[in-house]
Amino acid sequence: MFFLGDRLEFPPVEAANEDGLLAVGGDLSPERLLLAYKSGIFPWFNEDALILWWSPDPRMVLFPNKIKISKSMRKVLRNDQFRLTQNTCFEEVLDNCAKVQRKGQEGTWITPKMKLAYLDLFEKGFAKSFEVWEGDVLVGGLYGVDLGHVFCGESMFSAKPNASKFAFIKMVQECEENGYKLIDCQVHTEHLESLGAEEISRDFFMKILQDQLYTGQ
Repeated sequence: MFFLGDRLEFPPVEAANEDGLLAVGGDLSPERLLLAYKSGIFPWFNEDALILWWSPDPRMVLFPNKIKISKSMRKVLRNDQFRLTQNTCFEEVLDNCAKVQRKGQEGTWITPKMKLAYLDLFEKGFAKSFEVWEGDVLVGGLYGVDLGHVFCGESMFSAKPNASKFAFIKMVQECEENGYKLIDCQVHTEHLESLGAEEISRDFFMKILQDQLYTGQ
């Protein structure tokens, strides 16, 4: 196990164990977080625990042109039930994501320190939120880290049926329009798979992340 000190560094991702755990410790400074995401690493840990850094193999991703939209969601996208905004209430989206009860997970990994760290990234222009409104009420949304050619999705919430799917699909469509190569979904879930996400090798993911190839998928 690699224990991080004060130096701004990470071990190579190939050093991660079979669960994807790479390192422990360090801090949540914007500089370290950006280095992590650019290196194929993300933090994920419970409240009052040491910071854990992960780089799983395989990696769950979505190629933007492979988004799956069901007939029912196409209808939702066509009607005027929801409207989408960007970066209008990042902190509120963050707060709502932290409150979501997730299967097999005790508490939230969006701790107060983590929240402050992502707010700092947002203020520096490296994080982004997508908000879903029903009238004037925030009913869904997601946020993530924006690397310019890869969007690293972090968390989403839904207070109304289909609201988070609406945010996710709209985000993916915008990424495709703007030439993004990949949406990083990190780890497998059936929900993400139903939307078109798939697992690829960490090596392939790293090549895309480091802009070493154009997938053409």
